[in-house]
Amino acid sequence: MAEEEVKVQLHWLNGSRAQSTLWLLEELQIPYDLEIHHRQKDMLAPASLKKLHPLGKSPLVTVTAPGASEPIVLAESAFITQYLCDHFPRGKALVPTRWKDGQEGRVGGETEEWMRYQYLMNYIEGSFMFTMVLNFILAGLKGGSVPFFVRPLTALVANQLISMFVLPNMKRHFGMMEEYLATSPGDGAYMCGRNLTGADIMLSYPLIAGRDGAFDAIGAWEKGTFQQTFPKLHAYIGRLSEEAGWKRSVAKIQEIEGSFSLLPTSGQSSSARI
Repeated sequence: MAEEEVKVQLHWLNGSRAQSTLWLLEELQIPYDLEIHHRQKDMLAPASLKKLHPLGKSPLVTVTAPGASEPIVLAESAFITQYLCDHFPRGKALVPTRWKDGQEGRVGGETEEWMRYQYLMNYIEGSFMFTMVLNFILAGLKGGSVPFFVRPLTALVANQLISMFVLPNMKRHFGMMEEYLATSPGDGAYMCGRNLTGADIMLSYPLIAGRDGAFDAIGAWEKGTFQQTFPKLHAYIGRLSEEAGWKRSVAKIQEIEGSFSLLPTSGQSSSARI
């Protein structure tokens, strides 16, 4: 797919994983358009996204090929990442080599880097994000959106569920990521080895958003703080936040919106296109 022949548009929603997709587009170095959407007062995405996809969630990417009457609508971060990496030249660098030399097509002939990548692409969308979203929902039961006269009860229930379910699962997730980094092929700095991949980009938003205080607010870690318990993971998150592509994605939103926040906030219900 020739870059100059295709129109790519990202529908970006504040406080969402669309920020990771924006980084992906920056990493691919392809022309793209942004349409900005803001969360409503109930923190949900505006109805404008439902015009594109029945679930009305972000990120959404539309890809219009030359001569096409309708754009291709891509939803779900892993599918978006896979599709764009498959079709644009620089995407090849974000996907590990699949086969070991001389073992092409054989069962077990895949490289460790590729096996990690494939697993992580499914794991992030499934097990990990389910726990992250559950924590976000339960944390909301303790916030200002809940009427003050019932907040003590909802906060009590939320704290119990976080303690019973979220925190133990977070420990398992972060423990696995710590081990992935400790055993990264070639002593690499990324989850799948020495090179940045689409899986690292997909992990960027939820990890960077939770690094500075949010993870410690979940509960107690074995060695005190999140950083002390998972030092390799904490350092990895710091490296992601310093990646040039991530910084460009943040600067892009700051330029458009005037500011940038990792956390979901309510705002205008209408969209602004650039």
